[in-house]
Amino acid sequence: MKQVIVSIFAVALSLLSFGQKASAIEGIWWNEEKDARVEIVEENGAYIGKIIWLNEPMENGKPKVDDENPDASKQNRPLMNLLILEKLKFDGELWDDGTIYDPKSGSTYDCYAELMSENRLKLRGYIGFSLLGRSAYWERYQP
Repeated sequence: MKQVIVSIFAVALSLLSFGQKASAIEGIWWNEEKDARVEIVEENGAYIGKIIWLNEPMENGKPKVDDENPDASKQNRPLMNLLILEKLKFDGELWDDGTIYDPKSGSTYDCYAELMSENRLKLRGYIGFSLLGRSAYWERYQP
């Protein structure tokens, strides 16, 4: 009996993820700290995300810049409209094979994204193996 219940549950889960559309990730998302909003869109067959709103966009009367970037030539670029998610491709279940840039640390990580619900997005940044990383949970922006 246990096997039957487990099998039914597995089939139900696979049907739920099978119906998911690649475009379901598109939209505006709060980052985990809720101090930025990121817009995710499809571009050339992959999904990208850029910062479109900051709680504190200015510092000392000037727009905040990417000053933590290890590449000195990029340290003066504004955080507004900064591309932080790149190359995410939908595989029928996850958006995978992408990268995520953390402007607070200046680090770029391999990344995948997974919709936990219509309004909750799990992003996993990692180096090498997804087991060696950190997850963040973003919420869909509701104006």
